Amino acid sequence: MTRRTFAAMTALSYSRVMGANDRLRVGYIGLGNRGDQVHDAFLEHGDAVTTAVCDLREDYMDFAIKKSRATPRKYNDYRRVLDDKEIDAVAISTPDHWHALMFCEAAIAGKDIYCEKPLSLTQKEGRHMVQIAERTKRVVQVGIHRRSAKYLMEAVDYVRSGKLGKVTVARGFHLQNEAPTGIGNFPDTAPPDAKAWDAWLGPAPLVPYNKNRSFYNFRWFYNYSGGQLTNFGVHYIDMLRWALGKDSPRSVTAIGGKFAVTDNREIPDTMEVIWDYGDALITFSQFNANSAPANIQSSDMEIRGTLGTMYLHSNRFEVVPEKVTDMAFPPRTPLDRGVEKAYNPSKKTRIEPLIVKGSNDTAFHARNFIDCVKSRAKCNCSIEDGYLSTSATQLANIALKVRAQLDWDAKAERFTNNEKANQYLGYEYRKPYKLPS
Repeated sequence: MTRRTFAAMTALSYSRVMGANDRLRVGYIGLGNRGDQVHDAFLEHGDAVTTAVCDLREDYMDFAIKKSRATPRKYNDYRRVLDDKEIDAVAISTPDHWHALMFCEAAIAGKDIYCEKPLSLTQKEGRHMVQIAERTKRVVQVGIHRRSAKYLMEAVDYVRSGKLGKVTVARGFHLQNEAPTGIGNFPDTAPPDAKAWDAWLGPAPLVPYNKNRSFYNFRWFYNYSGGQLTNFGVHYIDMLRWALGKDSPRSVTAIGGKFAVTDNREIPDTMEVIWDYGDALITFSQFNANSAPANIQSSDMEIRGTLGTMYLHSNRFEVVPEKVTDMAFPPRTPLDRGVEKAYNPSKKTRIEPLIVKGSNDTAFHARNFIDCVKSRAKCNCSIEDGYLSTSATQLANIALKVRAQLDWDAKAERFTNNEKANQYLGYEYRKPYKLPS
């Protein structure tokens, strides 16, 4: 059965059971690259209707309307979406620095929310969003869509069952060779539309217009994003800590820099991050000046246990057994090489190799959100899970900024060994923008 066939059958079953008019009316805020993909994911389901679209670009909205199979209203101001009483839920796919403000206002306006990852730009914003969502009792799905992939649910169950043995390290990789040009090195210019540029910046500092600071490439600048660490890293650390059953790190360190590219980015082209989760390490390698495979399977992630290694791909996971022995590692001596030679032959595999195929299509995540809005159940990627995974990457960016290993008190949500690092947990919005309470 194909994904589209499954989605069509699911939508048909809902129309029969709940009535053909019982459709979730969605307003889409932000329709660029990821916003378009999220819109497509919801269009897979017949019990969701595009009621409104909102963006600063007319061409993005027109493109969305053409594929919507409806007659949605067009808004240039997201507040008009929130004021629209015919909208049940919003999908927020704007640049990261807008997420918190739009999310909180949407929750207060009584909308259920699908919010793209990373949840927020800063840790303090993320915690505030959790509090607002809990107080307003909104249904929230954070767009870390691997949480709704059946084969990855099976991967989590496998790891948590102990079949991999004791897991000591789990790793994620973002590998892409962007050297030497990167995203280009464009000069600051007058904005094509000064009013639109001011609106795009929103709560971020007012700076001269630069082509790279706007649509899509904003991810390379810290005022609007946490770079590839929050863009891709959130997906990976969420998957890995989910499998390991971890919440917040005990400490984090990061090192890297802009070593090879000649563009005007602010984020590193090379970086390594290590999170200490108490009895296991999670690492993230961002190599954007070389794209050679990070492991033998060229997988996005790997989980290393004492009995085997799990390689996680976009369409499958594979388990490769380790050979182990209960024999103690022998001290090497010239007087008895036989003991040394007997060590490796004594090793045997204790688990079977395994391959499980699947898909992590965003349509499954959209389906789960629609279902949870109707049932008022908790979504597969709850606001708290989205916060924990997003904040872990934000803490790592702070470690990179202050060049230190940082100890994190998860209960107090502060660093205990570096007061300067605590200053980066949030930022002051540009007036008149203010995060609602």
